[in-house]
Amino acid sequence: MSSRSIGLTDELHQYLLDHAVREHPIARELRARTAELDNARMQISPEQGQFLGWLLGTIGARRTIEIGVFTGYSALVTALALPADGRVIACDVSAEYTGIGQPFWQRAGVAERIQLELRPALDTLHEMLGQGAAGTFDFVFIDADKENYSAYYEAALKLLRVGGVIAVDNVLWSGRVLDSSVQDSATAALREFNSKLQQDQRIAISLLPIGDGLTLARKLAK
Repeated sequence: MSSRSIGLTDELHQYLLDHAVREHPIARELRARTAELDNARMQISPEQGQFLGWLLGTIGARRTIEIGVFTGYSALVTALALPADGRVIACDVSAEYTGIGQPFWQRAGVAERIQLELRPALDTLHEMLGQGAAGTFDFVFIDADKENYSAYYEAALKLLRVGGVIAVDNVLWSGRVLDSSVQDSATAALREFNSKLQQDQRIAISLLPIGDGLTLARKLAK
């Protein structure tokens, strides 16, 4: 995971922030609060957050799902990009970490757009499918345990409308996907997942070297 895009010098990264990122002040405060944590690297970078917000506006998103919330920065930037009647179904298992972000959601005036589900994300996704929500969501962001990426993706694809987009974080895994000496379960799962999506004819795909690697998958048909 990474809190900034790979392949940038410190100076070039700062130039990017200074000349292209319009970060909401409360989002900036939440990012600073998260930076105090030992595992702050789990948060997406501000340029990635801005890109997601831009993408949501481009596809006219109203109904979105987030799988993996951490302290809520990405949920916040997503909610800020949605219209007043938009909704984020935010899936996580940690009350501790999501509790850090909730006051910031309130202060930004978007808490009512975020529906936090504190349980395993697959339970939430399968429940929504059982309730007839297939094909009703515009966007899904996956940034959680890598071993379940494939299962999250399959459920998300069913929930997504045709033309909707799934964004998947950490697909370059700081380069470890290339290192054959790295054989832990998360890295192995990412290699398998990346190969699977490259071959999946149900989607149009683009892998961007932003953050720690971001795959975009646009649903082509039911």
